[in-house]
This record gives sequence, C-alpha cells and structure tokens, in this order.
Amino acid sequence: MHVDRVSARFIGVTGTAAAVLAVFALSACGKKDGPPPPQTPEVGVITVQPQPVEVVADLPGRTNAYLVAQVRARVDGIVLRREFTEGAEVKAGQRLYKIDPAPYQAQFDSAKATLAKAEANLVSVTAQADRYKVLVAQNAVSKQDYDNAVASQGQAAADVGTGKAGVQTASINLGYTDVVSPISGIVGISQVTPGAYVQASAATLMATIQQLDPIYVDVVESTTDLLKLRRAVANGQVQSASSHAAKVSLTLEDGSKYAQTGKLEFADVTVDQTTGTVTLRALFPNPNHTLLPGMFVHAKLAQGVNAQAMLVPEVGITHTPKGDPVALVVNADSKVEVRPIKVSGTQGSNWIVESGLNAGDKVIVQGTMKVQPGITVKAIDANLPPAAAAGEEAAAASAAGVSGTDQNLTRPASGPAAASSGAAASAGNASSAQAQ
Repeated sequence: MHVDRVSARFIGVTGTAAAVLAVFALSACGKKDGPPPPQTPEVGVITVQPQPVEVVADLPGRTNAYLVAQVRARVDGIVLRREFTEGAEVKAGQRLYKIDPAPYQAQFDSAKATLAKAEANLVSVTAQADRYKVLVAQNAVSKQDYDNAVASQGQAAADVGTGKAGVQTASINLGYTDVVSPISGIVGISQVTPGAYVQASAATLMATIQQLDPIYVDVVESTTDLLKLRRAVANGQVQSASSHAAKVSLTLEDGSKYAQTGKLEFADVTVDQTTGTVTLRALFPNPNHTLLPGMFVHAKLAQGVNAQAMLVPEVGITHTPKGDPVALVVNADSKVEVRPIKVSGTQGSNWIVESGLNAGDKVIVQGTMKVQPGITVKAIDANLPPAAAAGEEAAAASAAGVSGTDQNLTRPASGPAAASSGAAASAGNASSAQAQ
C-alpha cells in the first residue's frame, strides 16, 4: 500500500509539470515578432552653386572654299595641250593650258607693222610741216598749204597712237593663248581636253581652282535663338563675346572632332524668309585639307558667358511625360521635393540649369530609383562615376523609368525621353519578394 501512494504522488507531480510545459509551449507558439522599423533611404546629392558657364550654340553648316576661280577661255582657238595634273596644287600665274597662238601671233606681227608704217609717215609729215613753217613766213607757200601740212602731221601722230593700241591688243590676245591660274589652290577636273575648240564669246569653262587653306564654314542660326541671346545679353544674364573673338569648334560628319579652332568672321543681317534663319560665317585653318568644300559639319559657337548658371549631372535631371525638366531636391526637412527647372543645353555630361534651383540646393543624383516625392531621406555626398559611366547610368535609368507620388518622371541619357513603366515593374518585383 505504501508503494502505491508514492507512485500516485509521483504521477500527480508529473502530470502537473506536463501541464505547465504545455502552457509554455502554447504561449511560445502563439507569440509572433512585429515588423522591423522602416529604414531611412540614403541618396547621393550634389550641392549646386552658381558658376560662369560658356554659352555655346550647336549649329549645322557646310564648308566653302576661301577662294574660288573658274578658268574660262578668253580667246577662240584649239587647245594644244594641258600642263597640269588634275587634283594637284597650282600656283598663281602657272600655265594650265596652251591655245594655238598662230593666228594671234600673226595679228601681233601685223599690228607691229602697221605701227611702224604710221611712225614712218609721222616722220615724213612732220618734216614737211617744219619746212612749210619757214616758207609760209617768206610767203613762199600759201597759208592753206601750211595748214594742210600741220593737219597731216596731227593725223599721222594719231595713226601712231592707234598703231600702238593695236600692238597692245594683239599682244594681250596672244598672251591669252597661255591660260594661267589666277590664284593658288587645288585645281579640279579639266573640262576640256587637247584638241577641243574653246570660244571667248561663250566663255568656255576649262577648269576650277579652289583655295582650301584657310576655309570658310557657313552655319545657320534661327532668329528665335538669336533674339533669346540678345535678350539675355540685354538683361545682363549673359556677357556677350566680341564677334571677332568668338571661338568656333567643329564636329565632322563621322562624329570626330576637328583639331583646329576657328573664329567667327561675320553674321549676315538678312533673314531667310523660308527657314527663318541667319547665316554666320567662320574661318578655319585647314593645313592638311581635312575640310573639303561642301562637307556637312556641326559647329559649336561660343556666344558668351552666363555668370549665374548651375551645372547638374544628366543623371540628376528627369523629365515629365510632357517633356518638362525637373530635379529631385532634398529640402531643409530632409524630404524629397520635385523642383521644375529650366535648362539651356548641356556642357559635357552636365545640364546647364538657368532657373529653378537656388544656391546651396541639394540635388539627388544617386538613388533616385528608391525615393518618391515627400519621403524623408538621408543625404550624403554623391560619389559620381566618370563621364562615360555617368552616361551609361543615365541610359539605364531612362530604360527603367522613375515614378513618384505626384508626377511620373523619366530619365534621359542626354535629353528628354518618354515615360517608361520600369518603376512599376520594380514595385511588382518588390511585392513578389515580400510575399515570398
């Protein structure tokens, strides 16, 4: 009986412990951890400050030769020979063609003979006039005979003058049988061959010579941009460069940069009524003849300096679906706000911001994909990549897109782009990850 009571007590204690353990186990199973507190996202920012920025206009244009001379026939005749190589450089005064000189040589010889005859006749009538002068004083000849002798002397002198002019004309025409280059430059394709008949009356084109060093570049600028620049200069926003000091750089058709720098020569005062543009002419050194007449180029013309402009990397500027540029700025409360801005172009990998930002504003250039307008962020100094990497990052951001609470934004690599749905896809991926 004693043994049975001990077993009963042991069993009772054991049952009570089991019940307590079961309660603790149920309590442990029912307890769940709460969500972690949200972390403040970090964004990379740059602090913008006004700085002088050169105002540069990117204008299309074409090259034109500095000098152009069309070599044309000035006498009639048969071309005997050509004395140059097509495409070669020729000097001013160098003979290019030889036209048959025989008829012009004969005319020259005839003119000289006529002159000699007139000079001989002048000697004779002059001597007669001198004799009659003495005789008329002695009443040996009539006054009429003396007057006739003096008149004959004057006519003979005029004949000598005509003879000299004839010789000079014949000499000039004979010289025109040597067709020479009027300027130094590159001679083009010969338009005539030996044996061809050329005419002075038809002004037969024989060849064209062009001087390529230096060379002109004619570009066009819209009157809208021209008026905008003039207003900026009048308002003091832009310090205008002197027209003869403005520097011009070129980009060639293949995208390469031209090594030489040119200068602006003049701006036309007549507006093309069809295109609404004015022509600007720049002069460039062309020692290696890299630029050829008629080439299409892009010219960057330095028009002045904007002393209050701000530079923002391309990755820091976004565009609304309407194409309006905006920037994401961290305000004094560490909150993200969308700031509409006005840009005037690019300088390298930066946008030139004319208005919309204030000195000391913190523009988000890194981490824009994980923020929205109105949220609190932690701003740190951005560690920007090199220019090429910045361009790639901007292109990637443009493909992914940016979405906000108030505005849908898209990020271009170098200009406005259409909105994309990358942010929505990113949000969908985040939801899938949370569900897992």
